[in-house]
Amino acid sequence: MTATLHPAAPAPAEPPSQLEAWLAAEAAQRALLERGPGPGVAPREVALGLDGHTLMQRMLAGELPFAAIAHTLDFMLVEVGPGRAVFQGTPGPKLLNPMGGIHGGWYATLLDSALGCAVHTRMPVGRAYTTAELSVNLVRAVPPTLPRVRAIGEVLHCGRQLATAEAKLVGPDGTLYAHGTTTCLVFEMPSK
Repeated sequence: MTATLHPAAPAPAEPPSQLEAWLAAEAAQRALLERGPGPGVAPREVALGLDGHTLMQRMLAGELPFAAIAHTLDFMLVEVGPGRAVFQGTPGPKLLNPMGGIHGGWYATLLDSALGCAVHTRMPVGRAYTTAELSVNLVRAVPPTLPRVRAIGEVLHCGRQLATAEAKLVGPDGTLYAHGTTTCLVFEMPSK
């Protein structure tokens, strides 16, 4: 009896690392944004006529302008859902403080963006919010060589007058670099 040799089955492909998945999501998001209007402010009549979740989805789809601060500080909105917003940022040399670390204001801006946009997704048509309190805890230095971090914001409470949310700033390996909370005042948007 002769043995039949079968070619070895190809090894299963390695699943992408978390960083690779983040970079792929960022590239797809960047392509959408590059086709859109770029940084700016949504027209008032559009903002007045949309609930917050729809407005944020349209921004994510590149149909509405994104905040100019994101372009300035090298971060972007990569995900929104009801009561949730995720921003991805690129630490690097242009964000260094005089001591050679990533400036704490960058951490705070990423967290504030995730917190505020998470709250924004819960706004019904005609309602808006403003940050009344922001608390940020820096727990570890973000290495300037770290390729990306994510700020993940989630609403804890959204009422008629107040909304609260929490966010964390993490690396692709799950390392926590900072966390924060916000209290927002919720109000009726003035028509003019």
